Amino acid sequence: MRCAVSICLHLFTLGVLTAKALAFSCYNPHAPMKTLALILTKLCLACSLFAQQPVSALPKTYIHAAHLLDVKSGKMLDDVLVTVEGDKIAAIGSGAAPAGANVIDLPKATLLPGMIDAHTHITFDPNFGYQELGISIPKQALIGAKNARITLEAGFTTVRNVGASGYADVALRDAINEGLVPGPRMQVSGPALSITGGHCDQNLLPYEWHAKADGTADGIEHVQQKVREIIKYGADVIKVCATGGVLSKGDDPRASQYTLEEMKAIVADAHRLGRRVAAHAHGAQGIAWASEAGVDSIEHGSYLDDAGIKVMKEHGTYLVPTQYLADWMRENAVKIGLPPMYAVKMKDVTAISRQNIKKAFEAGVKIAFGTDAAVYPHGLNAHEFAVYVQIGMTPLQAIQTATVNAADLLGWSKIGSLETGNYADMIAVAGDPTRDVTLLQNPTFVMKGGTVYKQK
Repeated sequence: MRCAVSICLHLFTLGVLTAKALAFSCYNPHAPMKTLALILTKLCLACSLFAQQPVSALPKTYIHAAHLLDVKSGKMLDDVLVTVEGDKIAAIGSGAAPAGANVIDLPKATLLPGMIDAHTHITFDPNFGYQELGISIPKQALIGAKNARITLEAGFTTVRNVGASGYADVALRDAINEGLVPGPRMQVSGPALSITGGHCDQNLLPYEWHAKADGTADGIEHVQQKVREIIKYGADVIKVCATGGVLSKGDDPRASQYTLEEMKAIVADAHRLGRRVAAHAHGAQGIAWASEAGVDSIEHGSYLDDAGIKVMKEHGTYLVPTQYLADWMRENAVKIGLPPMYAVKMKDVTAISRQNIKKAFEAGVKIAFGTDAAVYPHGLNAHEFAVYVQIGMTPLQAIQTATVNAADLLGWSKIGSLETGNYADMIAVAGDPTRDVTLLQNPTFVMKGGTVYKQK
């Protein structure tokens, strides 16, 4: 308060002295230069004094919560006071906030870090088959703005978007960073790399359209050029389709697509240029090749076998399992009219996927949380946690996949845990999520970078 008053007084002084100087110059052209010099000296002195005043930081916010989960240790802290200054956590302690401070009181809640979803398609909605062709890239960007808010309010303060048309996710990331629309922190891939006719190519139109997806490239020289092009247009991470997929026409999820040599070329250029690589991979051979080539994460991993697990562990490759979508699709495929060409593959993949993912959990493969949101509606992301627990994780381990593990995969050290100096990205739930992980499906409080986006 004193600092604010002092600054106001100095501003007033500057105004008065400036007015005097102008008055002398305009109305007293013959005034003694000594008098004018004295006024200007006082003006400079006032400026100097003002410059020396300590500029108060952005207003502090104090969050008083019943509990805080230290996701690294699993320890639950009680009666916690978190001090937020600007967009960072300034202190974590206990006790009361200073009198008159801005306090957010969460008396029955547990604080934990904002969650991270490492596999989203935020510019897409669940539209499958030929209706996809009617959605323009500008509309995809607008869909992304809608889904960004939904995702943030669902408690996900950071996402990695792996695959978008026309760099719509790059535009959305930039709009969020500029404060034009609310949304999570984003790492984005732009278009995914695909072989001609592969899972991430445009396979719905006939030959006479000569249609190819933005990321289509074949051969070592061409995949290198495509990686460089995608980085040129703003990608933070490279997405590559190493095998066939489910929601695509004419390919087999079990079949590898890029060769090992092509995969190595993709990874080498991406890493040299400071970008990590996420590989869509269902089939066992594609998983092994992608991991051997040095990708940072395997997305899905449905047909993962013992050999693939061994290679992933040797290379420290993360697995991003995307498991809840199987449950949602089983309940909603008919209702949404999932085309038969997709429905058959979805049934085959989901029948085998969960038991292989369970083996990866048990073998100690590194796991980062990811959902494939857009295959089902955005905002349901946190349903993924319960599936991990059903497969064999403890609730804490499941939470760690979406906090410290996912932060490590993204290479962002200032998110994923509530610590002094980290970004003030946090959520609160009404209870203990280490006992009931489904509480994460309904956060009562969401803060990103010191700004509150949701509070019940």
